[in-house]
Amino acid sequence: MMFKTIGILAHVDAGKTTFSEQLLYHMDSIKEKGRVDNQDAHLDYHALERARGITIFAEQGRFQYEGDTYTLIDTPGHVDFSPEMERAIRVMDYAIVIVSAVEGIQGHTETVWQLLQKYNVPTFLFINKTDREGANPQEVLAAMRQELSEEILWIEEDYHEEAVKEWLAERDEQLLDLFLAGELDEAMVKQQLQQQIAARQLFVCMTGSALKDEGVYPFFEQLAKLTMTSFDTIAPFQAEVFKIRHDASGQRLTFMKALQGRLQVRDAFTFDKTTEKVTEIRQYNGAKFETVTSVEAGEVFAVKGLSQAAIGQVLGGTEDAVGFELVPTLQAKVVYHGALHMKEVWQQFRLLNEEEPSLRAIWQEQLQEIHVHVMGVIQLEVLVEVAKERFNLAITFADPQIIYKETIASTVTGYGHFEPLKHYAEVHLLMEPIARGSGIQFVNACHADHLSIGNMRLVEQHLFEREHHGLLTGSALTDMKFTLLTGRGHVEYTSGGDFREATFRALRQGLEQAENILLEPYYDVKMKAASDFIGRMMFDVQQAHGTFEPPVMTETTAMLVGKVPVATFMNYSAIFAAYTNGKGALSLQFAGYDVCHNTEEIIAQKNYDKNADPLYTSSSIFCKKGKGEVIPWDEAEQAMHCLK
Repeated sequence: MMFKTIGILAHVDAGKTTFSEQLLYHMDSIKEKGRVDNQDAHLDYHALERARGITIFAEQGRFQYEGDTYTLIDTPGHVDFSPEMERAIRVMDYAIVIVSAVEGIQGHTETVWQLLQKYNVPTFLFINKTDREGANPQEVLAAMRQELSEEILWIEEDYHEEAVKEWLAERDEQLLDLFLAGELDEAMVKQQLQQQIAARQLFVCMTGSALKDEGVYPFFEQLAKLTMTSFDTIAPFQAEVFKIRHDASGQRLTFMKALQGRLQVRDAFTFDKTTEKVTEIRQYNGAKFETVTSVEAGEVFAVKGLSQAAIGQVLGGTEDAVGFELVPTLQAKVVYHGALHMKEVWQQFRLLNEEEPSLRAIWQEQLQEIHVHVMGVIQLEVLVEVAKERFNLAITFADPQIIYKETIASTVTGYGHFEPLKHYAEVHLLMEPIARGSGIQFVNACHADHLSIGNMRLVEQHLFEREHHGLLTGSALTDMKFTLLTGRGHVEYTSGGDFREATFRALRQGLEQAENILLEPYYDVKMKAASDFIGRMMFDVQQAHGTFEPPVMTETTAMLVGKVPVATFMNYSAIFAAYTNGKGALSLQFAGYDVCHNTEEIIAQKNYDKNADPLYTSSSIFCKKGKGEVIPWDEAEQAMHCLK
């Protein structure tokens, strides 16, 4: 018996949930087929999803087919909930991408495709809605071969069709010889397809209508025959956490996929010296679940009893929780309308943080404010409803703001010294700019004769324990490499927190010397429309302070590819849809951070006072005549003890 985890992905409204419902019905996993527009879909069982008619949460169905166990994960198709989709992708064995035969490839389809490529997930394609007026499956197939992959294999009914044999023979000399000799049999074809699909060398595509239940079951029959999984059940247990929920009673459910080994109820895990035991194992099918005493590699399940496991973490592995590709570019302040203290409201947002790590909800102590990071305004609307439904909190959000970052353009050495009476720590940090998208890196070049191993680790820990503020707007620093050159502690006087003080002061003192740069998020933009609109498209990108490559023109269509600031283009979808009468295709994908197009304006708007930041100072403190004396940043280097 094999365990197979299959993900269903698509641009919103391509028919993903309807496809899932039909499949679960055929497999006797559900007794009645639901409909998104009837608000009774099996996998969209949350009230929020049913009210809005969109998938917000990645939920799974479970069924048996020909002796194998399948977990079907229906993922959100709306860009605002794409981090939820990305986390689910990481535990998929295979994926099915649904593309509408009417709308074809849409912006989010490309995001989905790139993520599946990044995580190396073998993929099948289903062209849906062939029953609709305006459907053109052959045109959509041609577009997919041009924009997604040339190696898309169209299967009419079954994988041992003559056309499939020809396809394989065209791409392999040995198979060509067998084909010409009439010796390319069904077993060989099946083996070749299985291997090439698993290696993402080809992508099987079929068509149908999920709404009319046409083609869904035949498609799945082919998928079942052409997919293989193999897991090691003997090895020590490992599982990746991909989702966290809290049930109606408030108990935490940790969803994971077993990568190897077996797990039993009462098995224990250690997190930062805390040991926790699995008290219950659940296998979910929509909102319903069964409790079991054990699971094995390949299975998807939820456990109770673990309060420390984080999304992206591999239990039983050595790695920390992974980072994800899709990151929010907007930040919004929570506005609470009620009698509770904001700190009590913050406790509820900490729970939401566990379930949706991309929120990165933060508590700003000085302002007594909660801020969240989001992908878009639809996500904010859903958060308002979630807060009301789950916690009975009446909240709204201030207008979302772009998340800016800062870096440096020059290499400097930062010096920090902290020596009030009976304290002592000194840190010297080399600070260098590194490539865009690299984040924060650390190298230790300090000799153990100068600083103990424990204190070296403290410096590294303090550099990574929080996002550090830049000087221009107080935004988070990124794309910098810190090298610990040297430092000094004192056997008697160095105590807890001294190296945090010295490290923060060294960082800040280095920033004072450096050339500081403000960064903003950018989109990779791709626009396709009738060729009449190319002038408007180029003008709009230029007006938005973007850049573009030479347009690609045909007799009837134009395609423009470029890069543009999120700040100037985040509301462009509605404008584009209006002037193309809804017939254009616009793809906006996060392209990372680059130099801000209106730095001076943003600095003035943020009005950040680097000298009044309660967390940071660039000055150092030295002990003179039994008292701590503050030395300003521009005089600190000369006073450092390690340089004497």
